[in-house]
Amino acid sequence: MKTTNWIPEIMYEESDEGSSHIPFIMVPEEEAMPRLLFMFESRQTKTFEPGLDGEEVPVFEWDLHQYANMIVLKNKLDEDTYDKVRHALGLESLREAASKGQKISQKVRNNLD
Repeated sequence: MKTTNWIPEIMYEESDEGSSHIPFIMVPEEEAMPRLLFMFESRQTKTFEPGLDGEEVPVFEWDLHQYANMIVLKNKLDEDTYDKVRHALGLESLREAASKGQKISQKVRNNLD
């Protein structure tokens, strides 16, 4: 799949109950999900500088963050390295998470029966 320089838009689902806490990206059919997202963190510094009309304008600090697509990492890294990345992010190893997920799925199936 050929990718271009399209700009992904991060969206949140709205409903009568409120917004979803998990954002999504609408990926056009001819594009691929980005392998890496760049996002600025913006924080007010509690300092001010004069604006165009002399008014006080808050100063913001900007830090650039990068977010990797975990599917890409899972497909490109060996299991130990991938688990090191997961642990660095505060996640369990893939085997531990999959085992817990299977137990939860089994409980759901048992409750449906």
